[in-house]
Amino acid sequence: MNDTSPIASPLRLIQIPRLAARGRWRVEAMRSINEPLLLWFTRGQGRITVGGITRGYGAHNAIFVPPGVMHGFEVSSHVFGTAIYFGRDCELPLPEEPLHLRVRDAAAQVELTGILDNIQRELDSDRPAHDRAAHHHLGLLGVWLDRQIAQSGADSRPRDAAARLVARYTALVERDFRSGMGVADYAAALGVTPTHLTRVCRQSCDRSAHELLQDRVLFEARKLLAETTIPVGEVSRRLGFTSAAYFTRAFQNRVGATPSAFRRAN
Repeated sequence: MNDTSPIASPLRLIQIPRLAARGRWRVEAMRSINEPLLLWFTRGQGRITVGGITRGYGAHNAIFVPPGVMHGFEVSSHVFGTAIYFGRDCELPLPEEPLHLRVRDAAAQVELTGILDNIQRELDSDRPAHDRAAHHHLGLLGVWLDRQIAQSGADSRPRDAAARLVARYTALVERDFRSGMGVADYAAALGVTPTHLTRVCRQSCDRSAHELLQDRVLFEARKLLAETTIPVGEVSRRLGFTSAAYFTRAFQNRVGATPSAFRRAN
């Protein structure tokens, strides 16, 4: 599991456009974080992939991503909303599986907006016990989620065998993407053929098993190149590539620049 969220206070609210301010790859490529995340979209639309399942999202969609679940979503200049990072030490009772809620009730939309405003107000405050107050409001956000699940009858679990297989595959990728394992290795671990694994991945998220794996690995590569001074050869080794030359070719084919050029630009 790898934390790729912005470094800040344990509980934080970040406007979604800011997440992509230093490159859309930071939100669109597959990755996971070590804390619960709620995405509240208030404007725009696109596609989001969570645990290997791709769905469309639009205004007034709330998407909950548990810690360690691989995800990525499209973001354009028309997309607006808030990302709520609950913090690594969050002890609230929250869903254990990904959840996608389409919140059509206007009162529920207003209620959520009010909760988020209250959290942000306390986080920005210097009044005594403002941190404790912010976490109490966060507790109300957990209650809001519970009520929306109960009212909508939402089932956060994958509903068919293909979706369950892809969810298991992405969980394995998230655990082992630094190992240098290929699709055939993951397929063997899951007890299926590489062809079948690729077929169900395309069915669930319109990407092959190899594309999902490569996207996760190269997100990590871009993050290391952009945020550290680790030599390119060491980045290659840490991500399981057999040689720096092979890593450079794979990176350039996917990103459109060599690792060194990408680092200079970022």
